[in-house]
Amino acid sequence: MKKTFLTLALILFSSSAFAGSCPMLWAEIDSKIEEIQKLRDDGKKAHDDGNHSKSEELLKEALKLLNS
Repeated sequence: MKKTFLTLALILFSSSAFAGSCPMLWAEIDSKIEEIQKLRDDGKKAHDDGNHSKSEELLKEALKLLNS
């Protein structure tokens, strides 16, 4: 019974300790979204300017970030 209680207490208290990392996680996501959006916009501009090889390069880089 003691082991069960101790295990349960450790699980409950350790999960609340990790709750403070949420702001860091969403900040990391936000920075990736901004970088991906910039690559997407630059890729579209390159496409509109007729530079399709540069457009593909930028868009593939954005996709790589999405998949990582």
